[in-house]
Amino acid sequence: MSGSTEHAAPPPNARAAGALEGIRVIDLSRVLAGPLCTQMLADQGANVIKIEPPGGDETRTLGPPVNAEGDAAYFTAVNRGKRAIGLDLSLAGGRDVLLRLLEDADILVENFIPGTMARWGLDYETDLKPRFPQLIYCAISGFGQDGPLGGLPGYDAILQAMCGLMSVNGDPASGPTRIGIPIVDHLTGYTAQAGILLALYHRARTGRGQRVDATLFDTALSLLVPHAANWMHTQHVPGLLGSAHPNIAPYDRFACLDGEIFLGVVNDRQFGKFCDYVGLAPLLEDERFTTNRQRLQHRDALREAIEAALATRTRDTLCQDLMQRGVPAGPVHSVPEAFEQAHAAHRGMRIDRDGYHGIGAATRLAESPARLRRPPPAYAQHTDEVLREAGLDDTHIAALREQGVLPRWPPPKL
Repeated sequence: MSGSTEHAAPPPNARAAGALEGIRVIDLSRVLAGPLCTQMLADQGANVIKIEPPGGDETRTLGPPVNAEGDAAYFTAVNRGKRAIGLDLSLAGGRDVLLRLLEDADILVENFIPGTMARWGLDYETDLKPRFPQLIYCAISGFGQDGPLGGLPGYDAILQAMCGLMSVNGDPASGPTRIGIPIVDHLTGYTAQAGILLALYHRARTGRGQRVDATLFDTALSLLVPHAANWMHTQHVPGLLGSAHPNIAPYDRFACLDGEIFLGVVNDRQFGKFCDYVGLAPLLEDERFTTNRQRLQHRDALREAIEAALATRTRDTLCQDLMQRGVPAGPVHSVPEAFEQAHAAHRGMRIDRDGYHGIGAATRLAESPARLRRPPPAYAQHTDEVLREAGLDDTHIAALREQGVLPRWPPPKL
């Protein structure tokens, strides 16, 4: 299906400048949260320079599958729109190059273990802020710089476990289960982007940059809605409900003739419409089901009645008819089915262009639309170009390469 017109994102307005046109970003981050953040900035027009260490961003090797250049699909998912250089920041010459690049930068994003930049003489408060007072410095980490867990490394699945997300995901048979996407990393990327945009607005008013902290720990805890609020009010420890909702019924996954649907009834009016359509009108007179509170108390009996009513109905027709009646319902799709939906094409949520395959931008601006400006870069692909723009001549660049400051590319296979 790749490259087919029905899956291609609609062409953007080539004349429209991105909302972040003219903003220059130095991206020192790797893996997911940081690169996703800077990719979203690039989609909106920012000039993003991705600086990779001698071994490259780890996600380049997290395949197969890989693209024609040998980079993992994982890497291409979060690094489009950027130019890339290789730079060894463990060497003084590498740090000098970084400082040169920061002279006209607006934003720096890094996700090193806290303390790494300080050891290199690049601490924000003591080294960078006095020299670049307008710089917005975004640090992404597992736990932040200080506190009982400050400075420790953090990974998505570990934070899902530590922060209670796994404890409410799964059912009694499976036990606590990792959410199937790196949701903490993903949302941390959005959190970092939001912080950067807030800092840009603050700088526009004050002329001053600032430090932005985004941590996986804070982000993971922020996801516990409504479970944390329920516990804080009742002291009742949330448990495993499978796909069900702790506060709403019926709000769960149900089997039908040819697959599964998710039914999301959030009020009595929707429940009445649902019962009328599927032949469960008698439930509306049953005191066990007349309000959401009562339906929660008798959710097992309600599930049994709904499953019996849906057993002979086909998935897609059932969902279409319910949605047309104002009852939220959707088929439980596979990943291919999700992207094969006509609405995914209409919204431009799949990009197939010039050999690049990716997910479209979720943020939509009418006057300054996001667009694919360049494909994900090969390792160190733009090193000479970027350094020439920074004022380094070819002799200087050659000397840096000879000193090992600019790693040769592609990097050696690990």
